[in-house]
Amino acid sequence: MSKSDRFYFENLTTAADYCCKAADYLVECMASYNPENIKEMITKMHEIEHAADKQKHAMSTALAKAFVTPIDREDLAEMSINIDDVADNIEEVIQRFYVDDVRKVTPEAIDFSKKIADTAKIMKSLVTELENFKKPAKLHELIIELSNVEEECDIIYLESTRKIRLENDDVLKIIAWRKIYELMENCVDACEHVADSVGTIVMKNT
Repeated sequence: MSKSDRFYFENLTTAADYCCKAADYLVECMASYNPENIKEMITKMHEIEHAADKQKHAMSTALAKAFVTPIDREDLAEMSINIDDVADNIEEVIQRFYVDDVRKVTPEAIDFSKKIADTAKIMKSLVTELENFKKPAKLHELIIELSNVEEECDIIYLESTRKIRLENDDVLKIIAWRKIYELMENCVDACEHVADSVGTIVMKNT
């Protein structure tokens, strides 16, 4: 593989790694949540998201100049955007804690954040394996693995939103947590969109 071709795969892998860092930091924030430190959390999370965003911009710049790319430039652009969306969605979760002035984290939020981190790691494995798209057996395995975790997260989302309603009379608290759980679900869905992009690339090139 040429140096110019390797850039694209390394760029996507680096971006996916920032998503994992964001997801791991989300777990850290949930596990030791202190509302007095929320602005510090937002700042640190934004630094990670901004680093991921730089990878997306580097990809856009490279694609604009490239004559030939190892994969269709539209597919590379979509992959880059979808990976960046994962980091964006994780950042939104922390921002929502600040917006709704959440004082205490639920056990479900901690469990959900760990699932997001698990999903992000599988997503990164997919992206790392992408350069072997012409021998896609491992990619297919990872796509299925990610899909299975996404289904587990659907159940967590359903049960969490129901539980917060059953255990609370405070309407504002119910609304706040429903939104947080929805944003957490979006993080997992964003990882699945990356897997969908990988599936499309495999289908086009094998």
